[in-house]
Amino acid sequence: MGYTYPAPAVQVSGTTIEISEFLRNPILIRRALQDITAEGFIADYLLPARYQAVGGTLLYETGEEIFPNDTPTAVAPGSEFRLTGFTQGQLAAAYSVKWGLDALVTDEAISRLNFDPVNRGLLKLGNGMIRQVDSVALGVIASKTTQTVAAGAAWTSAEQIITDVLAAVASQQVANLDFGTYDYDTVVLTPTQFAKVATYFLTSNLLPREATGNEVISGVLAGYLGLNWVTSKYTPVSNPFILDRNQLGGMADEQIQSPGYGTVPNNTAPGIEAKSLRDDDEEQWRLRCRRVTVPVVRDYRAAFEITGTGL
Repeated sequence: MGYTYPAPAVQVSGTTIEISEFLRNPILIRRALQDITAEGFIADYLLPARYQAVGGTLLYETGEEIFPNDTPTAVAPGSEFRLTGFTQGQLAAAYSVKWGLDALVTDEAISRLNFDPVNRGLLKLGNGMIRQVDSVALGVIASKTTQTVAAGAAWTSAEQIITDVLAAVASQQVANLDFGTYDYDTVVLTPTQFAKVATYFLTSNLLPREATGNEVISGVLAGYLGLNWVTSKYTPVSNPFILDRNQLGGMADEQIQSPGYGTVPNNTAPGIEAKSLRDDDEEQWRLRCRRVTVPVVRDYRAAFEITGTGL
């Protein structure tokens, strides 16, 4: 499954009877909530690898080299090939956390406002889950990012941004050549930084002003200069950082077998789970969502910060 970021919110409508039937069906609730959040997690976009935290734990190696211990040698006809070994990385462990939240929707609210209370409840639960998981994931990425590159000057023009970004990518590729071939493909910015960068590109006529899928309207500069420029208000650092998504790491989700949750579709990440619980005594519905996951950064060299941009 591919991830795009961000995704629009879902809209649902129906009669009171249809709403009640909807709330009794965990698969429909999960599908509605996933429509809101499945492509909304920037954590899943920046950490696209998919791991399973079996028993709540994931053991993985970090910092291993991509080259063998010996160089290839010339082999004469009929001769034996030289046997080499591989340098192992450091063993690390990650432990999943169950993030969850409930919300109440009364029968009176549904009778008076139809699907709107349910819609708003699911949207707020989804937004809360995105904020929590993304904040944790971005915090882990920031804590593991130890490499920095200084900007040549403050980013006050498109020319300066392009010069610094391309130079920083090239310098980091050379600096980490002994550890792998890194394809730095994503730039992460705060919303304010993204607005300034997009403005510099637009006013320099480097972006299409009127076109289908205009990057300034969508909020994502996709594939510009060979990089995807994305924004998140949950990033804990003030500097832009650039990363290689394919080598940075992934999200380790744990599948807990609990009754009442919609099943996970085949070939998709477990992601957010949801169900509803009927409270006849109080005549209301309890909406519940959870995600059992942990972000995993396997290669810290796959990310670096650019300092001194002045954004």
